[in-house]
Amino acid sequence: MAPPKGVQLSSLRIPSTVAEDSPDLESQALLSDENTSEIDPLLKSSSFQATQSRREGELDTKRKVVIKVTGMTCAACTSSVEKALQRTNGVLSASVALLQNKAEVTYDPTLVKEESIKEAIEDAGFDAEILPIDSSSDGQNAPMIGKFRVGGMTCAACVHSVEGILRKLKGVSRAVVALATELGEVEFDPKQINQKNIIEAIEDAGFDAELVESGQRDRVMMVITGMFTDEDGKFVKGLVSSLKGVRECFVDIMLEKMEVQFDPEIVGLRAIVNTIEDKGEGRYKASLSNPYSSYSPDRSKETAAMLRLFMSSLAFSVPLFFISFVCPHIPAIHDFLLVRCGPFLMGDWMKWALVTPVQFVIGSRFYVGAYRSLQHGSANMDVLVVLGTTSAYLYSVGALFYGAVVGYRATTYFETTSMLITFVLLGKYLEVIAKGKTSEAIGKLLELVPTTAILMAFDSAGKPIIEREIDAQLIQRGDTLKVYPGSKVPADGLVVWGLSHANESMITGEASPVAKGLGDAVIGGTINLNGVMHIQATRVGRDAALAQIVQLVENAQMKKAPIQKFADYVSSIFVPFVVGLAFITWLGWYVAGKLGAYPETWLPPGTNYFVFALTFAISVLVIACPCALGLATPTAVMVATGIGAVNGILIKGGDALERAHKVQCVVFDKTGTLTKGKPSVTSVKVLGDRHLEEFLSLVAAAEAGSEHPLARAVVEYAHHFLVFGGPPTPKTPTSKAILDTSWLQKVSNFEAIPGKGIKCQVNGHDILVGNRKLIHEAVVEIPLSAEGHLQHVEQQARTGILVAIDGALAGILAIADPLKREAALVVAGLKKMGVRSIMVTGDNWNTAQAVGKESGIEEFKAEVSPGGKAEVIRSIQANGTVVAMVGDGINDSPALAAADVGMAIGAGTDIAIEAADYVLMRSSLEDVITAIDLSRKAFARIRLNYVFAMGYNILAIPVAAGILYPTLALKLPPWVAGAAMAFSSVSVVCSSLMLRMYQKPRLTDLINIECL
Repeated sequence: MAPPKGVQLSSLRIPSTVAEDSPDLESQALLSDENTSEIDPLLKSSSFQATQSRREGELDTKRKVVIKVTGMTCAACTSSVEKALQRTNGVLSASVALLQNKAEVTYDPTLVKEESIKEAIEDAGFDAEILPIDSSSDGQNAPMIGKFRVGGMTCAACVHSVEGILRKLKGVSRAVVALATELGEVEFDPKQINQKNIIEAIEDAGFDAELVESGQRDRVMMVITGMFTDEDGKFVKGLVSSLKGVRECFVDIMLEKMEVQFDPEIVGLRAIVNTIEDKGEGRYKASLSNPYSSYSPDRSKETAAMLRLFMSSLAFSVPLFFISFVCPHIPAIHDFLLVRCGPFLMGDWMKWALVTPVQFVIGSRFYVGAYRSLQHGSANMDVLVVLGTTSAYLYSVGALFYGAVVGYRATTYFETTSMLITFVLLGKYLEVIAKGKTSEAIGKLLELVPTTAILMAFDSAGKPIIEREIDAQLIQRGDTLKVYPGSKVPADGLVVWGLSHANESMITGEASPVAKGLGDAVIGGTINLNGVMHIQATRVGRDAALAQIVQLVENAQMKKAPIQKFADYVSSIFVPFVVGLAFITWLGWYVAGKLGAYPETWLPPGTNYFVFALTFAISVLVIACPCALGLATPTAVMVATGIGAVNGILIKGGDALERAHKVQCVVFDKTGTLTKGKPSVTSVKVLGDRHLEEFLSLVAAAEAGSEHPLARAVVEYAHHFLVFGGPPTPKTPTSKAILDTSWLQKVSNFEAIPGKGIKCQVNGHDILVGNRKLIHEAVVEIPLSAEGHLQHVEQQARTGILVAIDGALAGILAIADPLKREAALVVAGLKKMGVRSIMVTGDNWNTAQAVGKESGIEEFKAEVSPGGKAEVIRSIQANGTVVAMVGDGINDSPALAAADVGMAIGAGTDIAIEAADYVLMRSSLEDVITAIDLSRKAFARIRLNYVFAMGYNILAIPVAAGILYPTLALKLPPWVAGAAMAFSSVSVVCSSLMLRMYQKPRLTDLINIECL
């Protein structure tokens, strides 16, 4: 099963230089790669390139949009939205996430516009808002994308209304509105409509609107404080417009905001801010909005609104409860309530007055939601609440008038409707709080975002002359930043001066401090521990590792687990089924009473068979809860993906989580996965009369044209030998990014031969460097002594590199890549968990056998190409075995795609775009155990959630229908049933929150893990 390919976090265009059948790390001694492998190993990996090439054929005909959907309360709502989308012509696929209030839609832009998709959701009775996407790669004529804050929305109907209005606007191709975040994304043609027109349209519909972000790299929204008059606005606009590279500038002095369109290649944000503040002589202050706001939905407003509704309802319900249940036991007050005032008693007047605001003002959100749901042929929880509470309210009002006419005081149920709404609102309030806790992991990541940075300026001689503090959002690529001990690294970059250690545990999960020196990469948001460093920024804003990780986690939480489809189906038919069951309950009790099946003594005082049966029917309506079913899976997935991110494991969705818990076999790549991926030359055997120095000089010159790790190891060895007079030692300091190449000889006619090695000319000598295949095809004879030495090298788990000069074998280099210290323990731990371990490598059989013996892996396949690895995985899957592939992301794309679960091991800066289901940021095999263990724990929690949700409804509905009343006289009052319904969803969310207590298995305990 191919891993998800829908996450695209940057607009990088990487040439597809590596074919799908390109050689494996071990089988090619000198693979030439035009991409760097140290700074951007995974961005430049063949798996990423393969993903890009597969996408290129789809870019012209497919487009993806993320829509915020507001008003969904249960799985029935998500099913309704999905059906509405699937019925829309041009929509290719749609996935709706209840917990995130989002929908991911893939569509054909030639058949349908984004606005039409949004309208389809709105027509289904929900509010929709199009969320912004990175449009930096768009051309000049591409549509613009705006992100708007929409205030005043209370339910899905509002979302639907706003989306419908926006989609009808000329020039708008897509609009998505999200209720939970109060954000909307609109894609529009700037030639036909502008952002101001969109804001006016939203405001005309009765909602507040403001532009938050343009979604394009050359547009930015700034807050300018200090503007009080039109002259201030004109002055600021003139300052900014005068800058070279600024295309347009719009100033709104009322909101103190300014939108600037600029060419980032000509002018930077910092230049714009400096111009405003410096030339404004301190009168104005410019600041940028938080770019991470869209990643972390602020539930504080939703929580406050729900609390306000609950407290308002409680303020009316407490007096009503007091009048109904307490006052009858206080003679003086009871006598007052029995005083007749007009046609009704004083107590009845007071109950009616107290319950009416609760029913129709505070409870209006339920009526709006139910209307929108029914309007589009679906039914949700709001329908059940409205039916139950309205039935009780109308009956009570009817009973009052009936009693006034006939002089008989019938029992009323005003307190039932009031308390029902109060308990439902309490449940919703607690549910919102619990939902917020499920996304705390993203919040913790966002806390790492630095706010300021120390920018350094240098004179012509390279001497620092100025240091000043700037907003971290104003950092530009190429800036030199000073990082003090104990402060956060402000951006991704390279160390250009200084030595220190960095705490990267919050990003990669690596607990030990990581040494940083000249040329080493640093990750924004990590902590500089004990030394001053100067770094050069390489990635900023949305390109930064932290931003990509957060976005990947958010995208993962949008992907549904297959098991959720069952819940969605049940929820889609749940409400109509319950309404029918409630009617049958009422009819059954009413007819049975009329036929004398039970005595009149069962009837409460002041009631009749109709009312007696109605109370059971109302209880059935309000106790049934489809929400718990809809929350069972997404809450657990959200918590699990968050916990995984905190532990350095990125899980790309609920579908990956579900597949991973079934894994029965793990296939490991060798180099960089089982081994450390840091090869080094251990010995050099020169054949013939050639001196070692000359031999190394020729080989290093040839190898310098390749970025393969083995080639780099050869160059480093030769560099130390020729420059420093000896081979490098374990204590020899090395730089990951800087290597002096001035000593290398000139190379011509360089050619990489996939799967075999390289050939070139150095100073008139024909050079071949590679494996046996390359040497044999060149018809170069391998002497028996050389063959014996080569086999000896391979039996020591080392890779032998053959070198031919001018048609004769000139030497053999032995390269060792040490096994990771935890490899054998992880293999043993997997065996205890009931998981087979297999190694598939492109290296020779002798080396593979030696590595397998050292790591404890009994099954292995050697001399396998990347395409062959995929075939090996398919052969394992043939008998139904669920297979996980663990690779370093370089030339492993076919195998990662073929496996049921692809796990990419890589460094923290480049993991977010790797084409795999799981990304292990620490490059530690221990995380393979953790990934499978977390998946099993999460899926066990999902199953338990379904037991809670299904068990609750299966047990509660019959009790509410009165099945126990004839034998035990047990009857659930409607308000008690409503309370039970309200807390059922909370119980499921709290169950998922228990996953936050997850502790990953310790390395020393791995072999004690029992099979789950």
